[in-house]
Amino acid sequence: MVAGTAIAFPGMGPVRFQDVARLMVVNPFARELTGRADEVLGYSLFDRYEVEEGDYSEAAQVAFLVTCLALAQWSGQEAELCAGASFGGKAAAVYSGALGFEDAVRVTVGMARCEREYFALHHSDVVTESFARTPRERLDEILTELDWYEVSCEVDEDLYMVTLREDRLEWLQRRIRSVGGMPLYTMRPPLHASVFGPLRDVVEREVLAGIPFVDPVIPVVADQDGAVLRTGEDVRTRLLDGYVRAVRWPAVVDSLRDNGIEHLHVAGPDRLFGRVRRVRESFSSVTLVDPRTALRPRRPVPVA
Repeated sequence: MVAGTAIAFPGMGPVRFQDVARLMVVNPFARELTGRADEVLGYSLFDRYEVEEGDYSEAAQVAFLVTCLALAQWSGQEAELCAGASFGGKAAAVYSGALGFEDAVRVTVGMARCEREYFALHHSDVVTESFARTPRERLDEILTELDWYEVSCEVDEDLYMVTLREDRLEWLQRRIRSVGGMPLYTMRPPLHASVFGPLRDVVEREVLAGIPFVDPVIPVVADQDGAVLRTGEDVRTRLLDGYVRAVRWPAVVDSLRDNGIEHLHVAGPDRLFGRVRRVRESFSSVTLVDPRTALRPRRPVPVA
């Protein structure tokens, strides 16, 4: 193990089936995890993922979990700390040893179904919008013009996600462009806002009840504030808190650095979390371990 090494799992964005399908078939770690997931699901994850619609469908979320964990295994790294942003938190819980893989598949499916049912009845007019090149001071000026919003994710000093009512979405996109910003993606369903407390309660009652969490072998850095989690109960609580608390990725990066991490490996399909300036400037090396990299004959090399 290289001293001062951590594994981070990115948040989940839109991922094309083609981008991970070959990994699931060819990579031995992904193939083994996919088979174990099939046993839990009672259906072929590969086949369901190929046909199921929606960026955050049940199959897509399980495939993301499988892909992240397979890439972490393939990297061959041993980590002193781990972290996961948003959806990546479930992969971090498994990698840390706090949550078993089969239970993580059950949790992922249960959460996905609860989210689908909840947002069909509640907050159906709410979305989460991501955008880049928008410094916080300019963003705050824009947000004062909204009657309701929540900042749901801070990825970097100029890259944010805001939850708002959908009828104000086009207005926000125009205002972001007017200050030189760039809208990126509209997330449905929305997440990471305090108004989703009832959803958190449903998931705790109907999904996590009876799921065992043990103290992690590798401490987990919480994505809300960078706290280092050393108990299974803390890992469980922070997964639930993901519904109602914002992701603060700079706090994660700072915590990793302050705890002696010099080398960061980002395992998973990622276009944001491992690439932003805060990450590149905080570590001696940053290695992106994505599906394309894992299909090459060599181990990944650092990008910073």
